[in-house]
Amino acid sequence: MIAATWISVRSRTQVLLPGIIASTIVAAAASFLSEHYAAPVMLFALLLGMAMNFLAADGPCKEGIEFTARSILRIGVALLGMRITFEQVASLGWGPVVLVVGIVTATICVSVLLARAFGFQSLFGVLTGGATAICGASAAMALSAAMPAHPAKERATLFTVVGVSALSTMAMIAYPMIVQWFGLDDVEAGIFLGGTIHDVAQVVGAGYSISQEAGDTATIVKLMRIAMLLPVILCVVMIARAQGAEDGGKRPPLLPLFAVVFVLLAAINSTGWVPQTVQQFGNDLSRWCLVIAISALGMKTQLKELATVGFKPILLMLIETVILAAMVLAILYFS
Repeated sequence: MIAATWISVRSRTQVLLPGIIASTIVAAAASFLSEHYAAPVMLFALLLGMAMNFLAADGPCKEGIEFTARSILRIGVALLGMRITFEQVASLGWGPVVLVVGIVTATICVSVLLARAFGFQSLFGVLTGGATAICGASAAMALSAAMPAHPAKERATLFTVVGVSALSTMAMIAYPMIVQWFGLDDVEAGIFLGGTIHDVAQVVGAGYSISQEAGDTATIVKLMRIAMLLPVILCVVMIARAQGAEDGGKRPPLLPLFAVVFVLLAAINSTGWVPQTVQQFGNDLSRWCLVIAISALGMKTQLKELATVGFKPILLMLIETVILAAMVLAILYFS
């Protein structure tokens, strides 16, 4: 029996390996370009992957690319739990916690309403709103992994990743100027930047461009937004289960395995027993898994498919970004 299992595993590995290797090579190229041209690595991975979409057609790489876009994505999301500790969240007090919970909830609710007004499904509003409110491309991919299968899901995910990466880069440049214009101090600046910019890298870049204190505060607030990923995923899964029950389809699990691992890693990380080198390794591995997964997602999509989406989703994400920034700025300025 052991021999038969080994043969089965080896056979499966041989089928998946070409696609995994192809996705990893594209991810490595994207990381190289990101480091040398100071642009979001997720965006490079997506664009390079789309340029290599012929590999996802019938051939030796197809199954491996499918596996990478699905399973390695979940591994990367689960490892995001290594980024946060409960002590980091508690260190800022209840004020920022309430702020983060409020703005994330409000942004997603407004996004759902806007999506319906624009003629999209509610789950598309959750996808774009979650990406805007939580942690950019990583949140988009995590929420997509928790959503039920749909013919347009992958296209919507890719479009969200492109949009949120571009908006995050523009915010990194523009928001420090807004901070100076409104005369926010370093702590307030950190709360604003950490509470509004989509991706972690851009939050860090914008925060530390102002001061060490602003950078530290921005990073912690951003990590608190990342912690909101779990309850949002849980809400998405519950909605999907309800829809599955209505449609007579199979219900997804109440809490996906990758979400459970996310919580467990965050809890373990909160004990203080995890060495810094292990934390850094987990963060790096998470980043690589997500970049490899988005490369595979790009390979599964053609440019002409994204071109059919139209202008409305761009406008939707822009409005979401502006609303999020306005809410945080109003709370800081008038409180």
